[in-house]
Amino acid sequence: MSRTDFDPSALRALAISETGFVFDPRTGHSYSVNGTGLAVLSGLREGLDLPGIARRLYEQFEVEDATVEEDVALFAQRMRDFGLGVRPGTAG
Repeated sequence: MSRTDFDPSALRALAISETGFVFDPRTGHSYSVNGTGLAVLSGLREGLDLPGIARRLYEQFEVEDATVEEDVALFAQRMRDFGLGVRPGTAG
């Protein structure tokens, strides 16, 4: 999934706490994410693409490239599955 699948205005509208609570005011749904999820959301809000987010995580944490890329891709797919921060018509 590319950065273009995400809607910048929908990402900005998300209420995100430092503890990982995410509220989507468009749908009224709330989510709980871990530190990796927070980092992915932060990167998307900054306009980074998924490989850029993976590179950032790789630099911050001492983990394998493939693991980081897979985790970021899986989290982004979950966001898409739930319609979280994506452009209308791209969920699921």
